[in-house]
Amino acid sequence: MDLQQSEFDRLLFFEHARKTAEAAYVANPLDADNLTRWGGALLELSQFQTFPESKKMIQEAVSKLEQALLVNPRKHDTLWCLGNAHTANAFLIPDLEEAKIYFDKAAEYFQQAVDEDPLNDYYRKSLEVAAKAPELHAEIHRHGFGLQAMGTAAGPSTSRKGAQTRTKKKSSDLKYDIFGWIVLAVGIVAWLGFAKSQMPPPPPG
Repeated sequence: MDLQQSEFDRLLFFEHARKTAEAAYVANPLDADNLTRWGGALLELSQFQTFPESKKMIQEAVSKLEQALLVNPRKHDTLWCLGNAHTANAFLIPDLEEAKIYFDKAAEYFQQAVDEDPLNDYYRKSLEVAAKAPELHAEIHRHGFGLQAMGTAAGPSTSRKGAQTRTKKKSSDLKYDIFGWIVLAVGIVAWLGFAKSQMPPPPPG
């Protein structure tokens, strides 16, 4: 119950952040900080969506973050968020070779973030984890997580392995929580602090 409430609170927080950023964009479309918050909120919200919606939301996040970089190409928190977006996208792609394209992009953005802010532990940690991402991707998809994520989009092949997949579900979910999204999770606390300092708290209730 506590965990569910915590997740729900997080969902509300980032939905509020998204709406606030969307409204601020109308007033000033060239605010790189706001575009970064918008992209970051979309990225966090993507974790609560179905597979197709998640992919769509990640693409939207990438678009906002790329807009922010057009305004300020050296903005390290934007570079870091973009690395996270490409990592998240890669984990949703079953084919490792295709996923590697996004892992490589993510590593480039993490490296740029480190170059701009060398003392930032989150950026350095993300860069370290990025090197292990393809291995983690293979592990997750080997244990059937990829099929679970895609649900019915994966087609009839999932029903044949349904029983096996269900028995491994808890194990796979744990691996997913700990490894699959570690690049995202490693900075949630910092990002929350950053976001909270930039906007009013969500309305009560």
